[in-house]
Amino acid sequence: MSTSPLSLLRSVIQQPNQPHPRNVKKVPYVELYSGRLQGVVSSGSDIERVYVSFIEANTGDYYCSTNNNRPCSGLGWRQCKHIEEMAEQAIYQYGSLEVARYLGAKTESNDPSWWAIRDALNGSQKRIPASEVFSRFLSYLRFLELPRHDGPAPEMTWFTSR
Repeated sequence: MSTSPLSLLRSVIQQPNQPHPRNVKKVPYVELYSGRLQGVVSSGSDIERVYVSFIEANTGDYYCSTNNNRPCSGLGWRQCKHIEEMAEQAIYQYGSLEVARYLGAKTESNDPSWWAIRDALNGSQKRIPASEVFSRFLSYLRFLELPRHDGPAPEMTWFTSR
């Protein structure tokens, strides 16, 4: 009997201290910054398109649009798949407790799943331009063009796995 990908993903997210590499092809950029969980998510259908997504701390307000500010068609009364993918990768990167704490989500679990964090936030759509998040992503990409060195690059900590 095979397990569905969704149930497998949920079990991985819910297991504490389970190392899981980030999928940088799907979510090349995710960060906890400026009172938001924000990131860039690759389109599943068009290699030339990316989505810029965010979830605001404390309010849980969210939005997702292309990098040229076209709204994501998957947004409805709940968050779209791009926001969920970004949040799942943030949990892999920072841990579910840190993501929940940063967003101000009050959950009862010591290792909350993304769905528990999302349900605790209860936010709504809040349209903001994608430019701030996308320009931060582009400025970090310039580090990939620099010659390799053995010293730490603190600005790149979002790119590494936990």
